[in-house]
Amino acid sequence: MRETRVTTEDHIPDVDDGPSGRGRRAPSQRRCLVSRMHDAPCHMIRFVVGPEGSIVADLAARLPGRGMWLKADRTVLEDGQLARIFSRAARQKVNVPEGLLESLKDGLAKRLLDGISLGRRAGEAVCGFQKCRERIVSGRVGVVICAAGASQDEVARLLSGQRELPVVWVPRAVLAASFGREHAVYAVMAPGALAERLKAEYKRFAGVAEGTLPGPDTVGQ
Repeated sequence: MRETRVTTEDHIPDVDDGPSGRGRRAPSQRRCLVSRMHDAPCHMIRFVVGPEGSIVADLAARLPGRGMWLKADRTVLEDGQLARIFSRAARQKVNVPEGLLESLKDGLAKRLLDGISLGRRAGEAVCGFQKCRERIVSGRVGVVICAAGASQDEVARLLSGQRELPVVWVPRAVLAASFGREHAVYAVMAPGALAERLKAEYKRFAGVAEGTLPGPDTVGQ
């Protein structure tokens, strides 16, 4: 009899029966229903079926119900067979609401705003070229945050000598609102859990907003 080899990847789920609660350990990887690629849950997007049979994005991965996972990628979210794929995974007929991509982009931008604001309130994030430069020079930076459209030359000057630092590019309005200002172009966040969370949120946002974000994506490089 020929032996069937089962690999670790065979056990990576693309659906779940609900958020992991106390005493339940969440899988470290999830598989995309469309691309079949897998990644950490914090880099993907969970969806559930709403009361009216419409697909609902669960950006915090906390909503009850059968969860279905997709890669945070425009090409995946624009797949013409998405409704059929969701219906099969949900074991019922569902519909994908119009404007799903834009609502996802807005929701993820809001999570970026919340993440930066949390860092500011915790004293881990500051804005302004000089303050950012001082923290970069002192080695107290886990992620650099730049407003979309910022001068590439000025960003290079800000990072001078520290090009290995991860950089996230966020909408200008998001960065300004995070600090309660009318204008903000640069910010930095200290190393730690909040910086890691922001980088993960940015990876999702950048995937959904692909083609609309100026500047390089250097996260994870």
